[in-house]
Amino acid sequence: MNVTVFDSTTNQRTACPVTRVQQMVAGKWKIILLWHLTHGTHRFHELQQLTGISKGTLTRQLRELEADGLIQRHVFGEVPPRVEYSLTDAGHSFLPILDQMAAWSEQHFQGNDHE
Repeated sequence: MNVTVFDSTTNQRTACPVTRVQQMVAGKWKIILLWHLTHGTHRFHELQQLTGISKGTLTRQLRELEADGLIQRHVFGEVPPRVEYSLTDAGHSFLPILDQMAAWSEQHFQGNDHE
């Protein structure tokens, strides 16, 4: 693995490939949102109902995922406005990582038991 040594002049976000990904999915809800979007396109209200996230937090997390290129926002020119969120190609390419995270969790944490 090629790792750049971090110093005060290096942008931490680009210093290490793992750090870049961690920054992209950091946030309590981002991985959960990506997981829900693996099942298809969802509207804002649907994502809010599926997760229980507050409106403000959901808006912020979706904007960050969009800015990082993992999801796309499609606004329909209708009244009332309709907005849908879906995974981008980069978001779809992250699915195997989510699957591996789920497999690791199932292997190490059976049910609610935390050893």
